[in-house]
Amino acid sequence: MITVTEVTATAGALKRLSDEGVSIWLDDLSRKRIESGNLAELVDTRNVVGVTTNPSIFQAAIGSGEGYEEQLADLAVRKVTVEEAVRMMTTADVRAAADILRPVYDTTGGQDGRVSIEVDPRLAHHTEATIAEAKQLAWLVDRPNVMIKIPATQAGLPAITEVIGRGISVNVTLIFSLERYREVMDAYLAGLEKARAAGIDLATIHSVASFFVSRVDSEIDKRLTALGTDDALALKGKAALANARLAYQAYEEVFSGDRWTALAGAKANKQRPLWASTGVKDPSYKDTLYVDELVAPGTVNTMPEATLNATADHGDIHGDTVTGGYAQARADLDAVERLGISYDVVVKQLEDEGVAKFEVAWQDLLDAVAKSLSSKGVDGE
Repeated sequence: MITVTEVTATAGALKRLSDEGVSIWLDDLSRKRIESGNLAELVDTRNVVGVTTNPSIFQAAIGSGEGYEEQLADLAVRKVTVEEAVRMMTTADVRAAADILRPVYDTTGGQDGRVSIEVDPRLAHHTEATIAEAKQLAWLVDRPNVMIKIPATQAGLPAITEVIGRGISVNVTLIFSLERYREVMDAYLAGLEKARAAGIDLATIHSVASFFVSRVDSEIDKRLTALGTDDALALKGKAALANARLAYQAYEEVFSGDRWTALAGAKANKQRPLWASTGVKDPSYKDTLYVDELVAPGTVNTMPEATLNATADHGDIHGDTVTGGYAQARADLDAVERLGISYDVVVKQLEDEGVAKFEVAWQDLLDAVAKSLSSKGVDGE
């Protein structure tokens, strides 16, 4: 548990981050975190104002079985299917977390206090199934501060428009490329226009666009290391920040244009950029790199707890570190491209891998729950 002394000593960097207009969300959730009071404590002491989940997070939480024993036993008695059991457990956790964060939601007018839950990753390339799953999840959680996560695949784009058009708030996930990010913003605006035509109050719809960071460096750094030249090695650790900064530039352009102005007049909310995958993968990099260097107003940074604690302990928050760096960001990505490393190839690979990793995590979760149900005398079929 966090002590008063620790709070006093370390709240500074997190408060400065919040004061700069960055919403701090926790990239983790578990039954233990909820029931122990830890999540509420992080809200009170670590400036946490939101929670994100994904299939890997639930696989780690539920796969351990800790805190889920009673519910698993009840589900086994009812002879539910494995998939129904998983959805009952994940939506229960999201519902409980949403209740904890409800005061934040109320005081921020719905901007924060959000908890995200992802559609079945196996539906990432199926538009209609994604729409149906998003509607079902919103109904199951039944909290105004839930956000439904939809991956930014080609099939996901029309699903985003349709779900937003129905008045459901969306967290668009697995965004790696600048081109796809612009398509995501376009899908959001189209959804708002659809909602407005249906008479839905646009002020009630919120969205974030989860732009992934560290995985870009991991892949491009690997290719730069393989080249091994001085020019290549000098570019290590620069691509991810450059990519994210140019994404913010695109955000500023889209949400200052005529199309947005018309929607803003109807009290629509901007789709905020969310920096995802912000824990560093390379131990030679400062562990708060993707927090310190991505400070910009109107953004969200969703952090694993280790990154959250590192930021509290030694984060270097010194104002906006994004908007003044667009020219250098473009130069850095161009320099990588000149070395023969294709940006388009890298971001397509990362999107494919991201979807595949979540599919594997989801299947692992299903397998773990099937085993638990079977051990209680139910085969889960």
